[in-house]
Amino acid sequence: MGRRPSVFVRPVSVEEGRKLQRISRRAKDPVKLRRAIVVLMSAQGQTVQDITVLMQVSEDYVRDVIHAFNERGLDALDPKWSGGRPKTISDRCASTSA
Repeated sequence: MGRRPSVFVRPVSVEEGRKLQRISRRAKDPVKLRRAIVVLMSAQGQTVQDITVLMQVSEDYVRDVIHAFNERGLDALDPKWSGGRPKTISDRCASTSA
C-alpha cells in the first residue's frame, strides 16, 4: 500500500484563526473543541500523522475534518446531530387516520 498524500487545511484568515483559538479555549462541546484543534494544528503545518498521534483520533477522522473545513469553513466545526429515529408514518397518513 502506497503512502497517502499529505492533506492540510486551506490558508486560514486572521479572523478565522481568532475564532478557532477562541473555540479551542472556551468550547463546551467536546466535538467542536476537538475539530477546532485539528484545524488549528493542520493550519500550523502539522501532518495528519502527527495530529492523529497527539489527538488520539484516526487518520480518517482528521482527513474528514480537514476536507469539511476546506469546503464549508467554520460551519464544519458544528456537529450535525440528527433528530433521532426517522418517522415511520408520514404526516399525510397520520392526519387522514385521525
